[in-house]
Amino acid sequence: MFTRIKAAAIGLSLAAALAPHSFAQNHLNEREHIRRVLLISIDGMHAVDFENCVAGGYCPSLAALGKTGINYTRTSTSRPSDSFPGLMALVSGGSPKTVGAYYDVAYDRVLAPPSLDTGNGVFAGTCTPNVANGTTTEYEEGVDVDQTKLNGGGPYSLMDGGIYSIKLERLPRDPYHGCSPVLPWNFVRTNTIFGVIHASGGYTAWSDKHPVYASVSGPSKNADNVDDYYSPEINSGVIALPGITTPTGKSCSTIRDTFQTGAWTDSFLNVQCYDTLKVNAIVNEIDGKTHNGLRKAPVPNIFGMNFQAVSVGQKLIEKQGSAKIIGGYTDAAATTTEALKDGILFVDASVGKMVSELKSRGLYDSTLIIITAKHGQSPIDPNRFKELGKGITNTPANVIASYLPPVPAPENPNTPGGIGPTEDDISLLWLADSSNTQSAVDLIEANGDAVGAGQIFYGPSLTTMFNSPATDSRTPDIIVQPYSGVIYTGSSKKQEEHGGFAQDDTNVMLLVSNPSFRPVTLTTFVETMQVAPTILKALGLDPDRLDAVRKEGTAVLPGLPLRDDR
Repeated sequence: MFTRIKAAAIGLSLAAALAPHSFAQNHLNEREHIRRVLLISIDGMHAVDFENCVAGGYCPSLAALGKTGINYTRTSTSRPSDSFPGLMALVSGGSPKTVGAYYDVAYDRVLAPPSLDTGNGVFAGTCTPNVANGTTTEYEEGVDVDQTKLNGGGPYSLMDGGIYSIKLERLPRDPYHGCSPVLPWNFVRTNTIFGVIHASGGYTAWSDKHPVYASVSGPSKNADNVDDYYSPEINSGVIALPGITTPTGKSCSTIRDTFQTGAWTDSFLNVQCYDTLKVNAIVNEIDGKTHNGLRKAPVPNIFGMNFQAVSVGQKLIEKQGSAKIIGGYTDAAATTTEALKDGILFVDASVGKMVSELKSRGLYDSTLIIITAKHGQSPIDPNRFKELGKGITNTPANVIASYLPPVPAPENPNTPGGIGPTEDDISLLWLADSSNTQSAVDLIEANGDAVGAGQIFYGPSLTTMFNSPATDSRTPDIIVQPYSGVIYTGSSKKQEEHGGFAQDDTNVMLLVSNPSFRPVTLTTFVETMQVAPTILKALGLDPDRLDAVRKEGTAVLPGLPLRDDR
């Protein structure tokens, strides 16, 4: 059982983040070279996608950045390769072991359920003070005030959105801190580049797909380390966006794809309109305004966004009446379908728009541009795709259901639409009693072919990567990595997924570009969590000011001609 001491050891204290640090010798905007970093995540974008689009001539803007950039072809994202740990790796320099973020939907053996049901089916429950409770943790759209609205139901205009779209009563609660809601930026256990740069007098901004992804702030009172945060809800209903035109010249004033209006991610075309909102926010920030263009603001020293268009282009099978449009690839060499290629064309034009604006404002030479991805997508080879549906016996969670924590009906994995255990193209399993781990593993092994179990991590094979489940309230007891191409889904809308440890999940593009750089391609193995210390070094700040860098020994990316003028 978890004691208060153990809970505190893994906990939510802000002390480390608020400890005093030395400041840079010069103000960030008075430096001679790199004064700002533009960080872009093209979610799902593999290294091979970048290679193919450059060779095929359909990403001229990315190719141009490559001519003054370091291209890392053997880059691994976080493991698990979900959006939440993938994002936190980029901004903290740490893995889930240190940051404590395993998935958008995960489990914590100490925290207590929310006081109000989430929109995705985590039931409310009691919080018993000063003891370990245990609950599913959800940090995605289900904690919005209204997840059906683009602004998340917060006090924002139609196309805006931010932290006030989070409904506090839907957050998990901390029994050791008065059963108060655990805010996303305090759920993470380490500080981030936003905290370090903000504390050094820099101006910070970020745009992402959920209000809760203000977690990039790191521990703070009210996500204060991000001066300008913008987060239109990606899983809201699709609406017309008056006055919005994509960088490829397509009007969003009316809904582009009327066949799919349930969510932006259900349509190859509509998601491009959604992404354009964030592209426009970046352009406004380059122009010295807030993301919505309503007020003057400093040009950020760190800013950026994530794109969803490529991820949707990879995974979606879209129904249009009786017809289907299939995204993804046509072969194992990552030859794109037309739907995916169109997504890459859109992202490339968007990046080109940002670069053009930097040049027109005289900011291009003093900006470091980093383009990578929170996660990849699996499988690239469509012939490997095999779905094992939720709600039946052939997923690891259902095989060992008797060993899992009891959950209310809406969370039961056998209930359609319920959250249940975390299973995409990986299975993360938290047991009701960790002493049953071996028995649960034996049962999975006995049903290995049925559940597509390629590799099972538990005990020492798990603790070489993560903290022990006996001492860390968030570490899964068992992780099952299925064979390549296996996806645990009952959905007919997707043919790829992310989250797992497979090559297609974890290998992503990473390009670091500045006009002063000579083009280099490096095949040295690197990780996306090395981006965070690299950003600080580029800005003349000490990478060791990041908690995760000190704890995990995360190195700056190799081969970069960065000045060390701290």
